[in-house]
Amino acid sequence: MQHRKLALLAATGAAAALCSLTMAPSAVAQKSGTQGSDARAAAEFVVSEGQFNQMFPNRNSFYTYSGLTAALSAYPGFTNTGSDTVKKQEAAAFLANVSHETGGLQYVVEQNEANYPHYCDASQPYGCPAGTAKYYGRGPVQLSWNFNYKAAGDALGIDLLNNPDLVQNDAAVAWKTGLWYWNTQSGPGTMTPHDAMVNGAGFGETIRAINGSLECNGGNPGQVQSRIDNYQRFTQLLGVEPGGNLSC
Repeated sequence: MQHRKLALLAATGAAAALCSLTMAPSAVAQKSGTQGSDARAAAEFVVSEGQFNQMFPNRNSFYTYSGLTAALSAYPGFTNTGSDTVKKQEAAAFLANVSHETGGLQYVVEQNEANYPHYCDASQPYGCPAGTAKYYGRGPVQLSWNFNYKAAGDALGIDLLNNPDLVQNDAAVAWKTGLWYWNTQSGPGTMTPHDAMVNGAGFGETIRAINGSLECNGGNPGQVQSRIDNYQRFTQLLGVEPGGNLSC
């Protein structure tokens, strides 16, 4: 589960819709512009909705394709850097790791509720304002710990420290937290998963960044192979070769 990997960030110092008739004209225009932007993002994304549905046939209805494409604007370089092959390889790599972390996008929240009270690092100056048991794993990377909710929220411009439930109630926010980790955090690795894919380090380095301290270097070869199997399946679906350096 992602909580084990995300806990390493502490040691490294990482830190209701309204009817349009009731909106002011500027609000209507803003909403329309947002919808247009989301539509363009979906049209330009290297994974079609049909391919997404093939990848995750049993996913929880919370994990919508539209939520994912709405989140893309948070990190424009994601699946938009390098050749068309690299773009598709990065999309496959991200979704393969996400699939592994969430049982094929079946789990929105961490399943072991006994862990919930354990993710409040009271030594942080901001504490746990939402409650000591409110920072459990949520979303496609199972974001956990108060310091990670704060770091992700600060980066995304969303107050997740005070409103952690957004990660399980808003699909776009959930996907954005996954993209935050993918694009900005190296975890126990030496580079972010995004950099690993666009700089040719290979899929194995994305595993190292996500859960390398537990899985890589012989730690849990079965888990590593599960991620690789997902990646190879997804690259085949997208019509690209997986590249080298698949394992860690």
